[in-house]
Amino acid sequence: MNSSISSFRSRSEGAWRRFAATLLVVAAVMLGGVVALAYAVDPYDSGRSSLFAKLGVRPQGPRTAGASRGRDPAFDSAVVGNSHVQLLSPERLKANTGLNFVQLAVPATGPKEQLVLVDWFLRHRTAPRALVLGTDASWCTADRTLANAKPFPFWLYSADPIAYARGLVRFDILEELPRRFGYVFGRNTARARPDGYWDYEADYLGLGYGANPVLRDRLEVHPGDGGPPNAAERFPAADALRDLASALPRDLALILVFPPTYLAFQPALGTLRAAADEACKAALRGAVAVHPGATVIDWRVDRPENRDPGHFFDQTHYRQPIAEAVENDIAAALRGGE
Repeated sequence: MNSSISSFRSRSEGAWRRFAATLLVVAAVMLGGVVALAYAVDPYDSGRSSLFAKLGVRPQGPRTAGASRGRDPAFDSAVVGNSHVQLLSPERLKANTGLNFVQLAVPATGPKEQLVLVDWFLRHRTAPRALVLGTDASWCTADRTLANAKPFPFWLYSADPIAYARGLVRFDILEELPRRFGYVFGRNTARARPDGYWDYEADYLGLGYGANPVLRDRLEVHPGDGGPPNAAERFPAADALRDLASALPRDLALILVFPPTYLAFQPALGTLRAAADEACKAALRGAVAVHPGATVIDWRVDRPENRDPGHFFDQTHYRQPIAEAVENDIAAALRGGE
């Protein structure tokens, strides 16, 4: 009796082990098949596969659309940053400089993500002409890891094909595959704007930032000057920028922009916050100084345009008149200071 039960249990356990092993093998094969299909389809037009090639991507967020835009050979110059440089228009910059700009700004990103986008753009260029880099307060962090505050698909821009393949193992890829097929094989399918420009004025106005008195009053709220500065005056983002600047082609124009902020947001002279901000700016200026084609444009200062509340939606997001003025400064720098 006991021998029969023991034999049955042994056979049962063996069957379950074989079933589990078979299940694992089937799952691994299916996973491998999905990854191989995703790699071949190249859902974000990263250029890693030409099997289902079609220029551009369907309308989507800039975090993923940047892979296609950043490698598009139609552009020889780029604007990189976050929403604080998003209003800089590629079309107006081209009209003023003759250079073909692509907007690679991604909202809510910092130096870590932006340097990845710069690297992606440069890796896909043999003769880049100009790089405009918007460096806001996020570049003043003392965090050596340059930790990103919001999720970002670093795998999509990785030079390591294994890292890219691992990144394809996610649920949203399963959702994106049929969309990519629809874009590639569909007729008259919508394409995300190739140059990446997004004029967010209508969105801000729709949210009441142009007329709502509560939102307008927030413009005048000073954040205070006693916040803890970067006391160690250690700016790892500046160190990373120096490494980038020293490796850039000598004939590439590098334009570092400190984006405009409303005067009420700026630190009062003589305060700890002002000293920390100036120390950060000095570190970033020193970082790009190693490149012979570098220019720094500082709009994070007290100037008439930054005193006009009609030029701002909030303390760090400006409107078209200031965007055009910043573009004029960029164009002048690219023309050699004319």
